[in-house]
Amino acid sequence: MNAALADIVSALDIELRTREVPDSSVALNGLQIANNGRVTRVATAVDASLASINATAKLGADLLIVHHGLFWGGPQAIVGKQYERLQQLVSNNIAVYSTHIPLDLHPTLGNNVLLAKTFGLIVSAPFAYYKGVNIGVSGISDLQTRELVDRVTQYAISYGGSVRTSIPFVNRVTRRWAICSGMGVSPEALKEARDAGVDTLIVGEGTHHTAVDSAEHDICVVYAGHYATETLGVQALGAWIEQQFGVPWSFLLLPTGL
Repeated sequence: MNAALADIVSALDIELRTREVPDSSVALNGLQIANNGRVTRVATAVDASLASINATAKLGADLLIVHHGLFWGGPQAIVGKQYERLQQLVSNNIAVYSTHIPLDLHPTLGNNVLLAKTFGLIVSAPFAYYKGVNIGVSGISDLQTRELVDRVTQYAISYGGSVRTSIPFVNRVTRRWAICSGMGVSPEALKEARDAGVDTLIVGEGTHHTAVDSAEHDICVVYAGHYATETLGVQALGAWIEQQFGVPWSFLLLPTGL
């Protein structure tokens, strides 16, 4: 089976609201690199790295879908590793589609809603307000925090990561939780968590001061790894494309350890 690249890109742009959802100024969502116009196999990965590009070429895929694209940080000289990435993409006829916050917040294919489902949590409210949208999710529970941390830990390990918490979680009960993948905890997110009565916040990573601030406000932040918390969305997109277009897909597991 094969499909037109333009048809897949159009469907992704509509489904993900690529042109509507706000994002960081360093993100470039949507089609970043084209190919000859046809897609016979899709690869998905968290990062558009040389490793993921080489793995895509080895797989024989001609479309790579990623969460973190090629062009973080604005204009870049096409030299060194950036040249190697682009040269490999062009020579192997590989298109690249990147989707950052539009994928994080998607109501069915997004990283955060899928993390909640994986951890056995029921979403009842949004979380992590950013530029007019909510990136994360939240809900209520009656769960021993130890049990929740165990679930998150098992998940993180399966993606080459590990888990740390900002405060001890023994003898705690999680009554209200929130999830925001990636760099999910900031001063604004902690304030939002406090205001909402969140006692357990699951994120990918955060800056050092967030551990101090969360401890002082008795919020258990569960740092599950930036990479691990952003794997589910791209996998869901691969399956979605196969369902829509009949094109097979594969996920490239390339943990960063972070």
